[in-house]
Amino acid sequence: MIAGLGLPGTAGAQTAAGAPTAQTASLPHAAAAPPAVLAENRIYRSGTASPLSCPIPEIREGSAASLKTFHRAMARCADRFWATRFRAAGLTYTSPKVTITTGSSSVCGKITSNGAQYCPTQRTVAIRIMKRDLTDPFRMNIAHSVAHEWGHHVQQLTGMLDEQNRLYWRARGSARSIVSHRLEMQAECFAGVFYSVALDSIDPGITWDQWIGAVREAEESKVHGKPRNLAYWQNRGYTSGSAGSCNTWKASLARVS
Repeated sequence: MIAGLGLPGTAGAQTAAGAPTAQTASLPHAAAAPPAVLAENRIYRSGTASPLSCPIPEIREGSAASLKTFHRAMARCADRFWATRFRAAGLTYTSPKVTITTGSSSVCGKITSNGAQYCPTQRTVAIRIMKRDLTDPFRMNIAHSVAHEWGHHVQQLTGMLDEQNRLYWRARGSARSIVSHRLEMQAECFAGVFYSVALDSIDPGITWDQWIGAVREAEESKVHGKPRNLAYWQNRGYTSGSAGSCNTWKASLARVS
């Protein structure tokens, strides 16, 4: 069941903005100080949360309706969690829209085989129920579709997603990939922070160590980076329970490759 682990989606389509500069071209390799909105964001000062109890229902094999119910319960849980973290940081929180479909279309384009994506302009978490979810509903993998994309919503609300978008289009070659990795690994870390208080409610059916081991062995993605680093950041968020541990923008290249 764990062998079918799939990486989460991305933060939707990026739009070109600006021309490269010496500073932004070198930034992805940690040769220059990242902008304050990335490196010193107030969400890093949101502290740790108390355990969160959420009613997350069972998934019935072959039932798209039960998968939709599960996703919506996960969405409500993630929404409650991040609303409290934003309040703790003195930030304004607004809930994203959530769409769930068995098709492949979303408000910002085609949902890939990863099964979910975040649409920044529409502030929408778009989830696609995949055939594998119906035939082999691996509960933790399905839950991660919501947890990871909510991480992108956090990045959008805090201004980090827009800043990453600017850096992405100003960078070139491998530097551009590293900018993407920093974003995706931060979303993994934010997911881990959420799991630190919600894992018992999710009732994944496997231990945390088994889950992180599965993440570490997933297929490598050009957009997301090396699975061992994705596992590192997700586990870092989980063990710390704080968004303050998720500053991938100051991390060494080895940790975001």
